Amino acid sequence: MFITKKHLSRRTVLRGAGTALALPLLDAMIPARTALAQTAAKPTPHLGFIYFPHGAVWDKWIPEGGEGPITAFPQILAPLDKYKSMTTVFSNLDNQAPVGPVHALAPGTWLSCVHPAISQEPHAGTTIDQIAAQHIGQDTPLPSLEVATDNHGGGGFCDRDYGCSYAGTISFRTPTTPLPVETSPRKLFIRLFGQGDNASERARLSGQYRSLLDMVGDEAQDLQKVVGPSDKAMLSDYLESVREIERRIQKTEARDLSHVTIPDAPGPGTPAFPEHLALMFDLVGLAMQANMTRIFTFMVAAEVSGQTYGFIGVPDAFHPLSHHNNEQAKMERLAKVQTYHTTAFAKFLDKLAKMPDGDGTMLDHSMFLYGSNMSNSNAHNHYPLPISIIGGWKTLKGGQHIVPPEHTPLANVLLTFLDRAGIPQDKLGDSTGKLLEI
Repeated sequence: MFITKKHLSRRTVLRGAGTALALPLLDAMIPARTALAQTAAKPTPHLGFIYFPHGAVWDKWIPEGGEGPITAFPQILAPLDKYKSMTTVFSNLDNQAPVGPVHALAPGTWLSCVHPAISQEPHAGTTIDQIAAQHIGQDTPLPSLEVATDNHGGGGFCDRDYGCSYAGTISFRTPTTPLPVETSPRKLFIRLFGQGDNASERARLSGQYRSLLDMVGDEAQDLQKVVGPSDKAMLSDYLESVREIERRIQKTEARDLSHVTIPDAPGPGTPAFPEHLALMFDLVGLAMQANMTRIFTFMVAAEVSGQTYGFIGVPDAFHPLSHHNNEQAKMERLAKVQTYHTTAFAKFLDKLAKMPDGDGTMLDHSMFLYGSNMSNSNAHNHYPLPISIIGGWKTLKGGQHIVPPEHTPLANVLLTFLDRAGIPQDKLGDSTGKLLEI
């Protein structure tokens, strides 16, 4: 650590022209000769909950060899191979909360394990991301962040008994308060780094938008003059990441199709799916680096998704393909789609592994739940669920395949996840206890 007389508050921001840009954790924010653990900058885990719909082809998800150390990942988890030592995969997990109209209930019950009451108004359970937000998210500008690539399929999927509240989000602040997801990279960028106190003001300012970095350029230059060499390098990398995402968003917006009549075409500025997925992951990573939030949920695809994957050689729409009728060729294409989602997640982990954060990296200080609330998409069942925990947070063991007793509640894993994050919780949904093996 470079010791300098310049000491910055963890809440330091760059300001200019009515906007503010949060900063990553710099050495100058840690008092000289003071251990990080004894400061306000003491690492607190960053928590992420990454959901994919329509389950997983089981034999291409679960590690071979039974319970114990993971020797090799099968196809769907293979992109996480370099993170094997910090990955735990589970068998025999069950969640009965979404039993019934599965597509209408699966997302919104994944993180609560509470079956909703029959009502057109939401009434289920508080999700663990929001329990965590109450404990470790209150000192960041955004206690939690809810994002997705698309919620049109899920957001519009309603049920006559349960309404429309559970398919378009995986996050409930209270049993009756579902949290909407942000699907637009542009709006998410403005929310994180731009101006405006509400949606209408952000929309107005969006039309007047110019580069955020240009607006705080003078302060950024002044700061670089007074911090040490390592901070200069970190600050430069961070600002370059912001600039690159700005460039990508602007490039996306240049493809305006408003003058073309094409049925079911994406709206103006909607990027192609691969770029959209990567942008949302990158924006989440920036939000974590800037300490804008410590907790996020991410739906990588919508429930009942009509997304096609021709860019990886799978022209089928996702949801119809998930009804594979046990046809081998369809199952292979479905596994290829599921592998693609894991690949995008792995690239996100790659960036966090290179992102300094205090006395380690952002990945060292993070925990992620990656999985689905459906098992076999053809059967629409919920046992066994494809669930994994990945991260370098100090309380996690990793490198293991855990096989608890048959039909172990998913809620037991969620309860243990909170425990490993230092968040006390005695009961969640239908939980029966914690899994000490994690």
